[in-house]
Amino acid sequence: MSIKNLNIVILAAGKGTRMQSALPKVLHRLAGKALLAHVIDVAKGLNPSKLVVIYGYGGDAVPKAFAYEDIEWVEQKEQLGTGHAVLQAAPYLDEEGTTLILLGDVPLLSKQSCLSLLDKTETIGLLTVSKPNPTGYGRIVRNDMKKILSIVEHQDATEDQRSITEVNTGIIAVNNQYLKPWLSKLSNQNAQGEYYLTDIVAMAVNDGLNVVAEITHDEVSVEGVNSKADLANLERVYQHRYAHSLMQAGATLMDPLRIDVRGSLVIGKDVEIDVGCVFEGAVVLGDGVRVGPYCVIKDSSIGAGSEIAAFTQIDHALVASNCKLGPYARLRPGAQINDGAHIGNFVEIKNSHLGANSKVNHLSYVGDATIGKNVNIGAGTITCNYDGVNKYRTIIEDDVFIGSDTQLVAPVIIGEGATIAAGSTITKNAPAGQLTFCRAKDQKSIASWKRPVKKN
Repeated sequence: MSIKNLNIVILAAGKGTRMQSALPKVLHRLAGKALLAHVIDVAKGLNPSKLVVIYGYGGDAVPKAFAYEDIEWVEQKEQLGTGHAVLQAAPYLDEEGTTLILLGDVPLLSKQSCLSLLDKTETIGLLTVSKPNPTGYGRIVRNDMKKILSIVEHQDATEDQRSITEVNTGIIAVNNQYLKPWLSKLSNQNAQGEYYLTDIVAMAVNDGLNVVAEITHDEVSVEGVNSKADLANLERVYQHRYAHSLMQAGATLMDPLRIDVRGSLVIGKDVEIDVGCVFEGAVVLGDGVRVGPYCVIKDSSIGAGSEIAAFTQIDHALVASNCKLGPYARLRPGAQINDGAHIGNFVEIKNSHLGANSKVNHLSYVGDATIGKNVNIGAGTITCNYDGVNKYRTIIEDDVFIGSDTQLVAPVIIGEGATIAAGSTITKNAPAGQLTFCRAKDQKSIASWKRPVKKN
């Protein structure tokens, strides 16, 4: 659904004093993403003709964090209230159309709530919610006919008004032809000495216009973040809802309260996820994938039937089908593991390709290597890819057997079908189909040796 001439203004200028942080409040993260990013995603989903974000505290830190977004950034140099903030955006708004005002610290707002509000709004519409404890919130004042008369901020409310449980969420839709004139009439003669955006409601009533409300029953979706405790509470809500969506899609979660998704997690059928796992960025788990407890997987794809044992970390890697990883394995960026391969306990793979049905099962480091099919790499093997300044590649061809405690000093090629004897330090290419070994009888020191220097 697309609203004709929809302008969206996001208020994101506040400091967030109760966060006790130098970081602007809207840049604090929920589910691995800045609070403001969640709101921007909702806004973009509504296909606005203009998207304006009001920033202030922290200077250019907020715009810089979203430099990749097509947004009109407007600075509110003095934080003089919500009305003053929207006034800064007024010159950027269309003469005709509707402006939807969102808050940069309300990360769980749904697109559907916005659509429902916009669908009702002709002149001015409010997204409201009923709160059992409305302390601190602006009250929705209605007459005996249930028509909205005004919004009264908590500090300015009478005792009777403070008993009202329907409150303003701060999310407002306004017809542009009325918004600018109303903004110019705002006053700061109130308990906080601020220009309240909510005062435009009374102005609309005085002009004989109807004020509508969309009442949301999802209270947490309109909760703002004002403290670290608020942030933690909404994090748990978000994660529980994401876990529920995964189970609806067919995933088996050993405990839906102990999973964290900080990005997107796409799953196939019959996926099993044990407790304490963290998924960051874009992660894909194919059919039948099993993830053991306390694994961390970031921006990676795991093929069908693969098993990830406990405490394994996978970062920017590709794992094909029917592989076995871990426990305590680590795949670093650039790792590509082909079908049926095994990566065992305390094995680290970096920027390397491991061929189908190859195995690196114990206590090894493989960096900057290309490894063929049906290769067995013994415990304690290291590809020595770094000379202290420059990095080099190791190539191990198909059907090679590398004995335990071997060092392969790159650049080096191990030919197809070769065997490397345990305890060898290989500095030269090993011929295909032969046994190669290296045994040093004497320890020597070279006084004139110098470390290598960086190559241009």
